[in-house]
Amino acid sequence: MSQNLINYEGIEQQSVAQFTEKAYLDYAMYVILDRALPHLGDGLKPVQRRIIYAMSELGLKATSKYKKSARTVGDVLGKFHPHGDSACYEAMVLMAQSFSFRYPIVDGQGNWGSIDDPKSFAAMRYTESRLSKFAQALLEEVDQGTVDWVPNFDGTLSEPQVLPARLPHILLNGTSGIAVGMATDIPPHNLVEIVDACVALIENPKISEEALFDLVPGPDYPNQALIITPRDEIKQTYRTGQGSIRQRAAYDVEEGVNIVVTALPYQVSGAKVLEQIAQQMRAKKLPMVVDLRDESDHENPTRLVIEVRSKRVDIGLTMLHLFATTDLERSYRVNLNVIGLNGRPQVKSLFDMLNEWLIYRVETVRRRLQYRLDKVLDRLHILDGLLIAFLNIDEVIAIIRQEDKPKPVLMAHFNLTEIQAEAILELKLRHLAKLEEVKIRAEQSELDAERSKLELILSSEARLKTQVKKELIADAKIYGDDRRSPLVEASAAKVMSEQDLLPSEPVTLVLSLNGWVRAAKGHDVDGQQLAYKSGDGFSVQIKGHSRQMAVFFDTTGRAYSLAGHSLPSARSHGEPLSGRVTLPTGAMICQVIMGELTDKVLLASSSGYGFVTGYTNLISKTKSGKALLTLEENAQVLAPCKLIEDGWVVVATSEPRLLVFPSSSLPKLNKGKGNKLIQLPKGESVNAVFSCKPGSKLELVAGSYIKTFGASSLEEALSDRAKRGLPLPRTLRELSQIRLAE
Repeated sequence: MSQNLINYEGIEQQSVAQFTEKAYLDYAMYVILDRALPHLGDGLKPVQRRIIYAMSELGLKATSKYKKSARTVGDVLGKFHPHGDSACYEAMVLMAQSFSFRYPIVDGQGNWGSIDDPKSFAAMRYTESRLSKFAQALLEEVDQGTVDWVPNFDGTLSEPQVLPARLPHILLNGTSGIAVGMATDIPPHNLVEIVDACVALIENPKISEEALFDLVPGPDYPNQALIITPRDEIKQTYRTGQGSIRQRAAYDVEEGVNIVVTALPYQVSGAKVLEQIAQQMRAKKLPMVVDLRDESDHENPTRLVIEVRSKRVDIGLTMLHLFATTDLERSYRVNLNVIGLNGRPQVKSLFDMLNEWLIYRVETVRRRLQYRLDKVLDRLHILDGLLIAFLNIDEVIAIIRQEDKPKPVLMAHFNLTEIQAEAILELKLRHLAKLEEVKIRAEQSELDAERSKLELILSSEARLKTQVKKELIADAKIYGDDRRSPLVEASAAKVMSEQDLLPSEPVTLVLSLNGWVRAAKGHDVDGQQLAYKSGDGFSVQIKGHSRQMAVFFDTTGRAYSLAGHSLPSARSHGEPLSGRVTLPTGAMICQVIMGELTDKVLLASSSGYGFVTGYTNLISKTKSGKALLTLEENAQVLAPCKLIEDGWVVVATSEPRLLVFPSSSLPKLNKGKGNKLIQLPKGESVNAVFSCKPGSKLELVAGSYIKTFGASSLEEALSDRAKRGLPLPRTLRELSQIRLAE
């Protein structure tokens, strides 16, 4: 260990490591204790405490006239806080902003900033200020012997070490600060709820945490935005003193298409939120939003209007997306790190904070009552002396007239103390009237009663706590208000794809023989009646919804996926799919399906093989698609169909035959040839496959001929997979489609 050395010139020498370590630790302790962290007693940082005390010294009470803020800042800097004026003024502004402090301590007149831009306040030479009514709860007892006084920075004045807060202000307005190696983030709370918790702790010091958390269900910010943090997470935060709180904007829906945001999360700018939404609109990531407006005014401080495309837009999903991608939802860190009564910083639980504050408050009330008792006793002592003087007024006057030094004579003659003798000598002639004796006796009687009451309270810890409880309840009636931030259970916000955010509209996809596609609105479309280019014609049509993915199959068994909303309208001939996807040489698009991502799909080829796969497995991320169905020579891809779980698979062949078997007998594969569906004679092929519920009624379509099969007929064809099946009429040899009968 290195030692300090003194050289011949008397200069102390230290190693750089030793010097820097001491300098850094001194600086760290200064920042922690004298700048960044609040004291548990009054919940204030030193700069806030000095501003409030300086304003009270200037006489800027809630009932007085406003004074220029520059006057206050000048007094604070000159007398108590020798730092930058802009930082001091900013701390003062924060205490005046009703959207920053739950219970503002400064009452400001002029431009003190706005929710959109809290730092847009006017310079201190323009604004005026005074203390708010709530500040009385912090200052009322400061001159009643309740606090310790310390010298100011130059030793010419005294300032209170901590203010005698009548309420647990540390939790009411909260605070945030960054020190060296530690930080604090205390959210604001509702005064009535905190007082209820304090009263419950006084009445039952062993109250359970659960009962305490019922009284303080969560923070209460100065806005009406929703607190969506689960109750269990809030409880855990209060138990450990660390965690996070999530707040979400409140909104209403007007006329079915206008989303009106009425409350933003704590310290969130409405202008910034609108810019975030506008950026997504410019990037075409919000196709359902068509307009943004800021209709905020004095009557409606927050009114942001988000207009959606139509009433079919899912507003709930749209807002969940906006919550996840903008500041309409924000998370706030909680770190209940305060300077405790022992003068040391520590992270405390809610239970510990309230308990320790009550210890502070009980001691403050004890000091106040003792201070008052001492004053009462001193006054009674003087009144005893004055009464003696009035009872012996002639002798007193004679002594004063005859003696050069009447004080010692009075003390000796009437057995008075020096204080009593001095009080007699200070009497004015007008107070020698006969009525003064009556007044003295009345005052004595009143003070005797007050002394008895004070001594009774001070003699009992229980009575002292009861006094604290009564004062808390009385202050809650004066300063308390209703909760502003509702606590609600809400779904987690999540970023959604452009497809998910679109309105879900019914569409019919029509595919032509040459691979042109178009999407017609509605399900009552007949693709055969549409116009086609010369040499082209109708191939297949399917029903779906605009938010679903459409999967196309080519003649080689590859699958290609496109978003349903991106397909061209049916007002024209559509577009060739060859421009959207990359097809193998000689391949053509021949089949299409639309469905939900949770669906199961039956894929089959005309050679009589097939398998089941998930709809998500059909989705490809590239233009070249993905290989799914392996085809034998000259085999074709059959129209895919959604598989009915625990249902039947219906297979129709060109022979013609019909086989029905349970869907559970088919394998689930990602790709391949699959298993044999039906036993086929040489030269025959499978024309169509279908999946339905047991007992369904089906139609078999062969050109213009339609054959209806009831449940009993299907049961006759029910057998095992890969069997021959039941013979069909020859008129169904050209069968092309199986569908549910209407």
